[in-house]
Amino acid sequence: MIYDDATWHHGDGYPADLPPEAAATHTGMFLAWALFTGLGGDHHLVDSPDEFDHLRARKMSPGTYFLVVCDGKFTPDDLNVEGNAFTRAYFQQEGATFFADYREYLAKGLPSDYHVTDSWSNFDKLTPVLDRRLANWRRGRTGVD
Repeated sequence: MIYDDATWHHGDGYPADLPPEAAATHTGMFLAWALFTGLGGDHHLVDSPDEFDHLRARKMSPGTYFLVVCDGKFTPDDLNVEGNAFTRAYFQQEGATFFADYREYLAKGLPSDYHVTDSWSNFDKLTPVLDRRLANWRRGRTGVD
C-alpha cells in the first residue's frame, strides 16, 4: 500500500509552470510533522539519521526530505502504528480532511495546491492545524474535526 506518490500528481492537470518537485510539498509537510510528533517509523532514525537531523535542524525542507529519503513515496513504513491509524483517518480514507485543511491554510488564493512553497514558514502555518486534528482524533471523536 502507498498513501501517496509524488509521481501520481504529474500529468493532466499538473501546472506546466512548476517543477516536478512541487508535487511532493503536501506529503512532505505531513510526513515531517508526523516525524516531529512521534508518529514516524523507526527507519527514519536508523536508515537516514543525517537527513533526519537536517530536517529537524530545518536545513532541508519537508518536500526535499520526502523526495530524498522516501523517493517521493509515502508508505506505512514511514509511520508507527498510531501514525498509520491517524493517516488512514485524516490523510487517506474517503472523506479525509487533510487536503481540505491544506487548501484552506496554505493554498487559498494560489493557482493550485501545487503552488504552495515548500518552506518552513508554510510548515509552521500548517502545524497547529495538524496538532489539533491529531488531538481530536486521539480523543476518539468521529472523524478528525
